[in-house]
Amino acid sequence: MIYLDYSATTPINDEVLDTYVKVSKEFIGNSNSLHSLGVKSKELEESSTKQIADLLGVKPKEVIYTSGASEGNNTVIKGICSLYKNRGNHIITTELEHESVLAPLAYLQKEGFKVSYVKLNKDGTVNLDNLKELLTDDTILVSLASVSSEVGILQPIDEIGKILKNYPKCFFHVDITQSVGKVNVDLTNVDLATLSSHKFYGPKGIGILIKKENINILPLIHGGKSTTSYRSGTPALPLIAATAKALRLALTDLDLKYNHVKELNSYLKAKLSNYPNVHINSTDASIPHILNFSITGIKSETFLHALESKEIYISTRSACSGHNHYSMAVKAITDDLELSNASMRISLSYLTTKEEIDTFLKVFDEKIKELTLK
Repeated sequence: MIYLDYSATTPINDEVLDTYVKVSKEFIGNSNSLHSLGVKSKELEESSTKQIADLLGVKPKEVIYTSGASEGNNTVIKGICSLYKNRGNHIITTELEHESVLAPLAYLQKEGFKVSYVKLNKDGTVNLDNLKELLTDDTILVSLASVSSEVGILQPIDEIGKILKNYPKCFFHVDITQSVGKVNVDLTNVDLATLSSHKFYGPKGIGILIKKENINILPLIHGGKSTTSYRSGTPALPLIAATAKALRLALTDLDLKYNHVKELNSYLKAKLSNYPNVHINSTDASIPHILNFSITGIKSETFLHALESKEIYISTRSACSGHNHYSMAVKAITDDLELSNASMRISLSYLTTKEEIDTFLKVFDEKIKELTLK
């Protein structure tokens, strides 16, 4: 099997799984219970939270646990807009966003909020001049991903954050799901950030919402105190401890891992570019972990299943994309409906080997010739 869909989800690291099992068996108390088992669990919860906070450069009190980035994105967007609607009703985002951002924004539009989509430069990055033009006194939220899940565009988050400092009524939310464990993340000029553990070899079912301490937010889930007052539910201690371990391991030797993936991406891109009917949709602003491409004349689903027959796994669009038959992200980048209809995504990992890429390229060559002839 050759797995090239790491941006959809990653296999859990063995050390992380060991932590999950150990905590599940040895820390059975609810960390909010007053007895000794609860106190023991609370100590581990607090040490895990401190480790996560230190790794992300934030304070422990700013860490909120969720079920994943989708819940975090909904909590931020709905929670901020509901609480601060007296300040304004304008939101800014991009056409590159994950469905868990676009869907709650569509919901809020029905509730009277106005959503603007900032223009993109040719490489897919946010046009900062247009962002400045869109910002008004009614803008209360700018929400975007630091790295787009489909095309891999790395946005200038720090520059955007500095621009928004001139708009004190406006909050800056960044979905860092596709960044953590791949590139350095600086949350200095970010108000709220969201991520999922299963994107960096952690367990599924847990995410993190970073909410800077000077900001309030309406909870999406009510029902009593958990690890914070902003998200109710029994603290999922095994998931929390496992996520702390996963994050530490993901950030270890980050530059070494990045350079490995970059070499694989360059090699792969050069080989695919030799085919006249292959168009590379990722740009120079894309991180090397994501390579989006289209094959004109071949349906993306057909090619995906052709590769799957050889136990090679890639994806078409995001695994959580909506009902559109084309990729909104690729359409925003290329302005070409045919390419967006045929787009596919290869997502690489530091675990990916050169041998796997060579095998992929061999099968790719066989299948593209076979399907082009039909």
